[in-house]
Amino acid sequence: MKLRQRLGAGAPHLSVGVVSANWMALEADLRALDEAAVKLLHFDVMDGCFCPMSTLGAALVAKVRTPLLKDVHLMIDEPLPQLEAYVAAGADIVTIHVESTRHPHRALQALGRMKNVNDPARGIARGLALNPGTPLEVVAPLRDELDLVLLLGISPGWGGQQLVPTTGDRLRRLRDLVGDDVLVGVDGGITRQNASALAGTGVDIVVTGSAVFEGGAIRDNVRELQTSLRGP
Repeated sequence: MKLRQRLGAGAPHLSVGVVSANWMALEADLRALDEAAVKLLHFDVMDGCFCPMSTLGAALVAKVRTPLLKDVHLMIDEPLPQLEAYVAAGADIVTIHVESTRHPHRALQALGRMKNVNDPARGIARGLALNPGTPLEVVAPLRDELDLVLLLGISPGWGGQQLVPTTGDRLRRLRDLVGDDVLVGVDGGITRQNASALAGTGVDIVVTGSAVFEGGAIRDNVRELQTSLRGP
């Protein structure tokens, strides 16, 4: 089964940001995520140019050993030359920003020709991320090259920001725009206190980090978030 179809079943899924884990006890945190039935591990890759911070690179993505699917979010300028490195590092999902490149179509096509090193049969899921101020309509000419559209609920670059209030409405409108053949995701500003507001938006993937790792209660936090996202 292709990855897009696999993730569409059983949605919404949590994609948990590894940058928020306890890196001194990373193996234990990853094991707890797996035991909590989390499917996706999210890697925020920042280059200090597209957004203010610098974070993980392909070498670190490759070093993390986990049965979870590796969800790599590239917040970097002109990602095309670096795509092969992240795919070779074991990425199952690679998401680029439409604002980060003059040639998003070319980058998505290149990803479509690459093989998933974990399981060639399931392919690479190709994602396109949109900042809060980017119109949803930019997705339309790229729709045939997409498996996922990821809406940012904050401006990229640093944690602790509050969810932009229009995010829920943007998710609903995006679902109407892309239909059921493309996954819809949201990243940034999601907490255990506001996750319930996303129920009913049609979202398939919800990216969060500190809300899962807070207090070391990973299993309880995951359970609370999943219950909130699925709604009554």
